[in-house]
Amino acid sequence: MSRGGDKVVTNAAPGVAKRSKARRSGGSKKQGPFLKVKSGSAAVPVYRTETHGRLRYTLSFYREGRRERKVFADLEDAKREALFVAQRIQSGMQHVTDLKPHERDSYKAAKTMLEKSGIPLVAAVEDYLRARELAGTESLAAMAAEHGRHFKKVLRQVTIPVVVAEMLLQREQDGASKVYLGQLRTTLNRFAAKFPGEILEATSQEIDAWLRSLDVAAGTRNSMLRCIKVFFSFARERNYLPEDRGTAADTVKLVKNVSDNYSIFSPKQMAAILHAAPPRMIPILAIEAFTGIRVAELSRLDWSAVDLDRRIIELRADQAKTTSRRVVPIPDNLVVWLAPLERQGKVVAAKNLYVDMTALARALKIEWPRNVLRHSFISYRIAIVKSADQVALEAGNSPSMIFKHYRELTTEQEAEKWFGILPKEGQWENTFTCDKRTGRMTLNGQVIAK
Repeated sequence: MSRGGDKVVTNAAPGVAKRSKARRSGGSKKQGPFLKVKSGSAAVPVYRTETHGRLRYTLSFYREGRRERKVFADLEDAKREALFVAQRIQSGMQHVTDLKPHERDSYKAAKTMLEKSGIPLVAAVEDYLRARELAGTESLAAMAAEHGRHFKKVLRQVTIPVVVAEMLLQREQDGASKVYLGQLRTTLNRFAAKFPGEILEATSQEIDAWLRSLDVAAGTRNSMLRCIKVFFSFARERNYLPEDRGTAADTVKLVKNVSDNYSIFSPKQMAAILHAAPPRMIPILAIEAFTGIRVAELSRLDWSAVDLDRRIIELRADQAKTTSRRVVPIPDNLVVWLAPLERQGKVVAAKNLYVDMTALARALKIEWPRNVLRHSFISYRIAIVKSADQVALEAGNSPSMIFKHYRELTTEQEAEKWFGILPKEGQWENTFTCDKRTGRMTLNGQVIAK
């Protein structure tokens, strides 16, 4: 009896072949099976024959109504095959007996190796074939080890909307400015709506194609890309992406901004605007023109940060765009502009001041390019101090940007005129109104445009 309870019945003593006593109808004898292998009620006979001094063992059984014979040189191989056939006959699965013995051994070995993983054999083979196709001639084990080194700590199945929500909450808790948070929220929520899948699946090609599809200016597109780059860096810090690899956003390039040829006001244009401005516009116009502080930074500034005695303006880290504390010097002419003002509360008292001052420029027939006051300050300042490092420190910019975009835009003589602009007589009696509904503008009671 085999270990599985199946029977092996033989008609011969060990090593001896015996013939059955059955007779043929002609009086001749028919040799019976050497042994029979049983599984339940199924039995498979094994016949032993000798040819030219060599023993052969033959299995004889029926499969799908047809007689099958298999010949083996080794008795143990024949017995194993006979047992397998008998078991399949008993279980009604005789159709699988067309596997060769060595194929069946491989099958059993593969099944044994997969038992612990619980992966079906077919699924394992499919995965292997896909991996082999992707790997080409590379070693799958080596590639898997390399993959493990990069992705072992990475948290899987995290979607872009989830990471966006987490980042915005963290930035808010860390005290990021409302302006910066608004920029992040607008860009990243739009990005998450377009790419709701897992962050590991995002590609640089998809990001670049999406940005190109947007109907936005080059500067806006670059600003959005910077937000996306910050987002992917955050995801890498949170182990949502491999820490030792570049992100999908890293290889997306900023586009060339045609506005890189920065426009600046002449001293004559700036004097015309300031001399026509009412007192409420003076802080935002004069401070930006003569210190280069950004409009967004000015909107967060209190008058307590403006020290006319020490001639400095202190921007806290939470007020500066670069999130770094910055001390900006106040030039002599700016002291004259600010001294008569009531310096309490917010420096920019009303949100519509920027709209009003650009309207004032239009009324004076002066075009107002984007960021023109900041660009003008940096250009004139570097013409005087002749140090990109110093101007970068004062303006909260990088020396390379200063050197690349602002060098040689003007002369030292023009710069002296710029920082020599002073209030005119009757300056503080100026009035200006702009009706946004009708477009009617009046300066000192006189209608100057409609």
